[in-house]
Amino acid sequence: MPIHIVGTGAFVPERVMTNLEIQQFVDTTDEWIVSRTGIQERRIAGPDESCSVLGARAAELALADSGLSADQVTHVILGTFTPDGYIPSSAAYVRRILGIPHGMAMDVSAACSGFLFALETARAMVTLHPEAVILVVGSEVVTSRLNWQDRGTCVLFGDGAGAAVVTSQPRPGSGMIVDVILDGDSSQSELLVVHGGGSAAPLKFGEPTGEDFFVQMQGREIFKHAVRSMASIANQILVRNGLHPSDIDLVIPHQANIRIIESLAKKMDLPMEKVFVNIEKYGNTSAASIPIAMAEARHKGLIPPGSKVMLTSFGGGLNWAAALLQF
Repeated sequence: MPIHIVGTGAFVPERVMTNLEIQQFVDTTDEWIVSRTGIQERRIAGPDESCSVLGARAAELALADSGLSADQVTHVILGTFTPDGYIPSSAAYVRRILGIPHGMAMDVSAACSGFLFALETARAMVTLHPEAVILVVGSEVVTSRLNWQDRGTCVLFGDGAGAAVVTSQPRPGSGMIVDVILDGDSSQSELLVVHGGGSAAPLKFGEPTGEDFFVQMQGREIFKHAVRSMASIANQILVRNGLHPSDIDLVIPHQANIRIIESLAKKMDLPMEKVFVNIEKYGNTSAASIPIAMAEARHKGLIPPGSKVMLTSFGGGLNWAAALLQF
């Protein structure tokens, strides 16, 4: 069954934190951050901007873009590793904020690949329920889980949300989800973790939080795995659909690091003109990265009718994914 993305939206907090501001309290420099990551600034959520609030704002924009209303939504699937809390899900809060009267709502935890994992889940649900109208959201308040004394991680991340509306009925400007591949390797899971607060490392009343409450990452190893895994899964989806990299009009990769993105383009033998990049403005927004980038690319007119678009991501787990879209 053809399944379509009929609307997209993105929302980021108003608060901007530049590299110049970071270097006032972290032992780093603007030049160092830009040269190694491509990041110039990132957005920081305010006290009232939780995961669900950011996600709901992005979802509102996606619904407006689709021409559908909140009361037509049947499912909400939200990818995040920084939910509002354990219970209820952030997806349930999004449903409440938008006034969606009923229907399934759940979170998907796949770190930076969360949006694509949620997208494939939505595709499966629409196959079973052709009448479904599904909000697929990637929303993160990563800065709530950063150790601002760890310069290896705190300079990399930012907050934001992106969303897509998925249905079986196409609309003008919509994109068909041609194929999705999801993969992972749990033997390498300790390369990128947030252990603290879970049932294996529970918080105890009155005790201060430790380093394990925040993002911990082995950057060099993650870099190597990210390039190799995203290039491999992108090639798999091309081969499976009888395509060559030159057939792709635009690649929208997870915005983790400009060097990772450039290495991916080189491995795919693609010019950077065919690769969408916005990391300089937002940093790594984890599961929100790809939907924010996709919404921006559509808004800028970079995905005209007839375009073949590749989405590819990599994140903690380790998880990686690719999706092929036809607009």
